[in-house]
Amino acid sequence: MTRTPIRVALTGARGGFGRTFLAQLRSIERMTATQLIDPDVDGVRALLGELGGLADAEAISGHADIRWDEIDVLVEASGRVEAGYRYAADAIAHGVAVVMVSKEIESVAGVSLAAAARERGVGYLPGDGDQPANLLRLLSWVERVGLPVVALGKSGEYDLVFDPETGVVAQQDERIEAPSLAQHLTLAADVQATLDARARAVSALTRAAAADSCEMAVVSLYSGATADTERMHYPVARPSELADVYARRGDGGLIGTDRAVDVFSALRLPGEASFAGGVFVVVETGDDETWRMLAGKGHVVSRSGRYACIYWPYHFMGVETPLTIDAVVRGETPFTAPRHHTVLAARAEGALPAGTVFEVRGHHHEIDGVAPVIRDGGTVRADSDDALAAGYYLLSGARLVRDVAAGELIRLSDLDGVAADVRAAYVDGVRR
Repeated sequence: MTRTPIRVALTGARGGFGRTFLAQLRSIERMTATQLIDPDVDGVRALLGELGGLADAEAISGHADIRWDEIDVLVEASGRVEAGYRYAADAIAHGVAVVMVSKEIESVAGVSLAAAARERGVGYLPGDGDQPANLLRLLSWVERVGLPVVALGKSGEYDLVFDPETGVVAQQDERIEAPSLAQHLTLAADVQATLDARARAVSALTRAAAADSCEMAVVSLYSGATADTERMHYPVARPSELADVYARRGDGGLIGTDRAVDVFSALRLPGEASFAGGVFVVVETGDDETWRMLAGKGHVVSRSGRYACIYWPYHFMGVETPLTIDAVVRGETPFTAPRHHTVLAARAEGALPAGTVFEVRGHHHEIDGVAPVIRDGGTVRADSDDALAAGYYLLSGARLVRDVAAGELIRLSDLDGVAADVRAAYVDGVRR
């Protein structure tokens, strides 16, 4: 694909990602936005008026208006599983490359979509700018230079900002009193004891999010990394501590399974730099003298010297996505083909009666009544089709056909109302 400029279509154009991407595209002559797909056509037109410099862009409402022969790359950012899956599947069928930003779709149907793209001979990549692709690129760098990986992950979306003078912790717009944190700003010799004390101090805050689990499940698809525990650890940690926190358990850290994906809540003081929802990889160091020298230059090395943390403290959303468009146009395949090494499943948080209808809600795309859990893909594949765990985001809009007890996994056979094509894509992906 050598056409210049590259003609780009964007779904979910009215969203926050869409704005960051379109704003950046104004500065890139080698790409042009042509079709902006969103049910809120008036909102997209208003956005175009605000941004300016996107004269080629046309706001359209959905599938029926798409002219596939006028598109080179589709950036899928709708976040809606049924519609987004169809946009991506249709693009591939028409020979249009796909940059997948919607992690919800990737977690359910990414394996199937990537396989279809390979068979059709078109590109398919997760989009730079969100944590999955960024972490995968960092992981690739780390492993190519030969560093053994112990853990990898990201910080939660919002830092915990603690003011020792007031004893108040702020997480975005929420504030709680947590004066006891002042006694635990430094890791004790017993790392777990410090982490437990911090967790108690901020227990009034909701720190885990479905979006975090989804992103780490996507990383698992392409990397083979698995979760150490199905809900992940979520330690409250300062970035300078990550090499100690994510050491192996035998060395006083959290990790019991090498190459474990995880998420931490970044703790900082007012005025300190944010981790900004960035990504990290914790590695074994090897040569002591090399890492003593690097620690002296400010790199994050554990107190024992056995572990180091390599990190990128950023994810710039659509500002970075043009890098993926370049890669997919050049036919690059920087990651291995995705496979369900894990499955993002749904576990009932309480008893759920037959007839319960599930809905994805809010900024973090949560589903009331169920918790996202990262399950071993081999275990899921071993189940019969009747017992196959449902992908978390397959629940969106579906209805339970039986009573489910607290703590049970939701099975695919428990659901009515899952779109047939999305269901088939999920089953195909899990069974591959």
